[in-house]
Amino acid sequence: QVWLVESGGGLVQPGGSLKLSCAASGRTFSTYSMGWLRQAPGKEREFVAAISSGGSTYYADSVKGRFTISRDNAKNTVHLQMNMLKPEDTAVFYCASVKGTYSNPSYYQERTSWDYWGQGTQVTISS
Repeated sequence: QVWLVESGGGLVQPGGSLKLSCAASGRTFSTYSMGWLRQAPGKEREFVAAISSGGSTYYADSVKGRFTISRDNAKNTVHLQMNMLKPEDTAVFYCASVKGTYSNPSYYQERTSWDYWGQGTQVTISS
């Protein structure tokens, strides 16, 4: 069992920035791929970004160039730096993890690929 706890959500004006963090339990964090997915009201949960256990990164087209995912294996944490935020980024952001690394980026885009989930953190972009 892997426990994931997100932090860093909040209310930000359009164009602003936020940094989300996810703390994971366990001694084998470095062997897991980590990801962020989000769910806006009335919409399906969608892929945002992922970082493999090897450090490769993947992004949804909607966030490329604005969001950056990173990981600190020494601290069992993964971060999502979000810049140039837009109202359409408003959602609950979930941290997720899956054992191993996968060379096909499409794997990370599927909700069913992820084994463990955090409780989510609300991100609201509004003036």
